[in-house]
Amino acid sequence: MTTTPRRPGEPTLSALGLSAPDRDPADSSPHAFPDGGTWRVEIPSVEGPEAVGVVLKEASRLDVPVHRISQGSGIWMLRDAEIVEMVEATAERDIELCLFTGPRGTWDTGASVRTDSGGAGLRARGHDAVAGCVEDAVRATELGVKCLLVADEGVLWTLHRARTGGIIPADTTLKVSALVGPVNPASYAVYERLGADSLNVPSDLTLAHLTEIRRVSAAPMDMYVEAPDDLGGYVRMYEIAELVRRGAPLYLKFGLAKAPAIYPYGAQLRDVTLDTARERVRRGRLALDLLARHGADGGMSPLGSRLPGDLRRFDTSQ
Repeated sequence: MTTTPRRPGEPTLSALGLSAPDRDPADSSPHAFPDGGTWRVEIPSVEGPEAVGVVLKEASRLDVPVHRISQGSGIWMLRDAEIVEMVEATAERDIELCLFTGPRGTWDTGASVRTDSGGAGLRARGHDAVAGCVEDAVRATELGVKCLLVADEGVLWTLHRARTGGIIPADTTLKVSALVGPVNPASYAVYERLGADSLNVPSDLTLAHLTEIRRVSAAPMDMYVEAPDDLGGYVRMYEIAELVRRGAPLYLKFGLAKAPAIYPYGAQLRDVTLDTARERVRRGRLALDLLARHGADGGMSPLGSRLPGDLRRFDTSQ
């Protein structure tokens, strides 16, 4: 028998005559991961093999299930030996490793990204920047990386075409960065058709926005339950059950507010990077405990799950 998860504070508020309105079943996402699960766990901003080791150790200590570990500084910031070490460590635990591809506008010479408007944002400026992203993608997949993080529509489409053409492995998954994430159903559907297997959406989207997206696309969604300050610093822990109900299939990401920026990572940031990696796992444990208290901890994808299922794509032959 399936029971409806309770809402935060519901028994006490109901006793005081302040109960929440009934949920609308039409708001529930009709989609799930191909394994039947509705949510998975991602630990982001894990910037090298030492940080991976910290995350794996802390996940074991706190019994936090992890489906994906992602990095933000970029493939170009890692030596081959470091990538291989990260691949091997995550593969041993059947965890997907996702690394960021190549040049981005914020690390380029263009002045527009430093204006108040933000200019072209993270997009790859010019042919050479796209080429750098492709170089990163080929190098990383040859070293065993199975998930690539992208921040440009052209790079996404190029890598999807490379995937369908056999240049990179067919089971490579492509993940869209939170810094360019779509904010409406139409753009979400376009990213899916360009090849996205997983899309970060901004953490300030409303529950209604998630429902709107799920009416047009089944592509997995990634959301920072706690967002870093440069993404708004939002903390939505108490909404997790409802975020899953509206947004499934959903990756729950645990960033950190009030933490220093660490991109691009280097040894000068070692202590803060390891400390924040450890704390992200702890945040995951807090979220899982909260879901359990609300009777909403069912529906997690089996560990080791990574593929998104059948998604809609533009024709790559034209």
